[in-house]
Amino acid sequence: MIIERFKLTCDKLISYQQLACCRDYTGISLRGKDILIYSNGDLEQKPWSPQHLQLTGHHGEITSMTFGKKNSPVLLCSASADYIIVWNVDTCQRRVSEGQIAAGTIIGTLPGPVVHLSFCLSDERVAACCGATAYILSSQKQETISTLTGHLGPVTSAEFCTWDKSILVTTSEDRTFTVWDLQTESVFYHSFVLSASPLLSVYFLKENGHIITGSADGQVWCFSLQAHFSCQLVTKIDLHKSEQRHQAGVAEKSSEVDISKPVLKIASFGLCHGSTDAETRYRDDGWLCVGSTDGLYVVNLATSELVTVLHFKDNPDLSVAMAGSWVFSDKHINSMLFLVSSLFTPCVGLLEFYLDDAVRIKAGSRGFSIFPSSSPMLESPLNAELKKKEPNQLKKKGGIKEQPLVFHSKVKSSGYTSTPRNLMFSPKTTAQKSQSSMKNNKKGFLFKDYPEDTAAPSVVRFHLSITNKPVYCFQYSGDGKQILCGLGDNSVLMYKSSLKGNPAFYTGHDKPVSSVSWSLNRQCWLSASHDQTVRLWTHDIPEPAVIMGKKMFSKHIKAAQFYYLDKFLLLGSGDSLHLYLYHVDVTHDEIKRYQQRSFVKLSSCFSTSSGADITDLSAINDFYAYIVLASASNRSIQVFDMNKGMVAAEVPDAHSRAVHCITQNKGSMFSTQAPESYNLFLTSAVTDGLKMWDLRTLRCVRRYDNHVNRCHSCSSAISPCGRFIACGSEDKCAYVYDIRSSSYLHKLQRHSETVLSVAFNPATPQLLTGTLDGKISLFEPSSGLRQSCDTRSAAHNISHLAL
Repeated sequence: MIIERFKLTCDKLISYQQLACCRDYTGISLRGKDILIYSNGDLEQKPWSPQHLQLTGHHGEITSMTFGKKNSPVLLCSASADYIIVWNVDTCQRRVSEGQIAAGTIIGTLPGPVVHLSFCLSDERVAACCGATAYILSSQKQETISTLTGHLGPVTSAEFCTWDKSILVTTSEDRTFTVWDLQTESVFYHSFVLSASPLLSVYFLKENGHIITGSADGQVWCFSLQAHFSCQLVTKIDLHKSEQRHQAGVAEKSSEVDISKPVLKIASFGLCHGSTDAETRYRDDGWLCVGSTDGLYVVNLATSELVTVLHFKDNPDLSVAMAGSWVFSDKHINSMLFLVSSLFTPCVGLLEFYLDDAVRIKAGSRGFSIFPSSSPMLESPLNAELKKKEPNQLKKKGGIKEQPLVFHSKVKSSGYTSTPRNLMFSPKTTAQKSQSSMKNNKKGFLFKDYPEDTAAPSVVRFHLSITNKPVYCFQYSGDGKQILCGLGDNSVLMYKSSLKGNPAFYTGHDKPVSSVSWSLNRQCWLSASHDQTVRLWTHDIPEPAVIMGKKMFSKHIKAAQFYYLDKFLLLGSGDSLHLYLYHVDVTHDEIKRYQQRSFVKLSSCFSTSSGADITDLSAINDFYAYIVLASASNRSIQVFDMNKGMVAAEVPDAHSRAVHCITQNKGSMFSTQAPESYNLFLTSAVTDGLKMWDLRTLRCVRRYDNHVNRCHSCSSAISPCGRFIACGSEDKCAYVYDIRSSSYLHKLQRHSETVLSVAFNPATPQLLTGTLDGKISLFEPSSGLRQSCDTRSAAHNISHLAL
């Protein structure tokens, strides 16, 4: 909600850039040479009767103004073609009350047309942009501290870093920005050409260490300023496309002609001092106010999405229909003041935006929780049980016939003719444990907690060449001792977690393996393939216990896994979610040795709400959970409530393209996380990055865009401690993100091709990556670990096992 606190209309507004606003004062230049200073308290009086202070001293038209950053004393700097003057507002008010003329300090003479001014945090220095040069001036006397040249076009803005007084960032019409070292007057970082339009504004976000800049065509870039003063792109926002997505989610699209949305000014919420909960919430969310010509855009920087859009055309009571410039100032914790000048009419308005309205817009509807609040209903599909067949009793016909008991000739005596034993059983109590078992118990691998304070994996320990086909999927067993690898050569490999020794080799699929899944008890595992079959395997048996063939499914099986503490098999095929009961019996009758005793039975089948095909699914098997997440080909996310057997919610247009990977925060039995953390899940889509969602609100809470994903289905993974995110990339790297920040921690290189699959070890800080050309790599944290790389080839072992 926007309320116009004050408006000022004059006969002639020479320049719309002649505006300034701070916490206590508002400055407006109306006649080109004079400045009117208003107290914000007077502007809010009803009826409005603002008392102003008039400052006179310039001989030419004032082209730029700005207030200082400190609350006391309040300084104002103004610039024209003849002078740059710094005014002490409190001193000027006292002199006027005494009947004297208000005077300022001239710090620059004949600078030329100055388009931008800014103070440092201590108000000791002033940056002035004139042509292609940025001047650093003293605010107390006429002295030029630094002269910064290097841009190929006129400098449009310059801002001092809010956490390092020796850093200045300038933007230019050459479509680049530069990070300067003011101590040596050298360039720390010079950006590439960001846009086809000039960069107009720059802003520092101190909480995250980010630099935010905007262009004349409505593009906003967020860069992370690293410790070595290089800039890393965090996210990019297109206001026009973001507005289209926002309108598609809340209302019908407008048929009006699109106009350009120049980023005239950028500010953030939570700048006012204090420690209230509301302020902390806004600051953590990273909300930005972006002032453009047609209105105010409130952007959530973490998700790169619009929170709300406030158009001038939707508020006909406002005196400004098209903005020429913006100046922001915090007024209260729950509101923000901004001064707007009209682009075509001589009018200036002081507006106030209430943050509570944006909070209500953001809150949305109540979502779900991964932890069930009650036991399953009586008619719930989760209560289905498998009825085991009782063995048929043989009917006696014509007496007992003599039949061979075994197939070999020698039979051990039954002992009926021997002397009866007085002692039937004597347990052996003096047996000692073998040396190997004692060694394993001393090692205590299964009972060691996952280190919560360890660094993210960043150092490669192994490179292993498996085959020349892609590694499509990974999964560690629950104890972290074994790894399943689904390959593009239609096979599945089972490795030890150390990747040493020959793997177990399983074949049978006719097409590449798309997913693998361990059971919770680690006795069985699943493999699904593009050949429309699913195979259930058991340990040490090369043949599958159950084969679910093509006749059971009409389309490809996108994913298959165990569900509900290994009670069900969960599969996604076409537009249906299949829930199977199963029974595994690997024993064989010597007479009918080829008869399978294992079997599956379809328990339930659920369809997506829109009839779109399922592209991926995810469910938690480590504990009882009713929620199953599935992505559909219509770019939506389907939330299935298996307790009720229905689609409980749908998130439309979750990405610009269909989601190809859903990853839930499942933790592990070696680590403990806060219960709320298990409600987070990730989705990946081609050309649309990686998004993190909260199941409680069904809203995107953060976005990760540094990796490259243009055509391949690169997967993602969440660490067992819940602190890191890993994802594959097409630039032959794997990226490790801090889950709390949109910028990456490590860029894991030394891959030979696109990284398709990633997986964290649930028991120890290790990351496994698989590439398009059939190579896997193991990464570990750099501190206290061996950093040597052991490169081995396993192609000959695989070919040997295949034979």
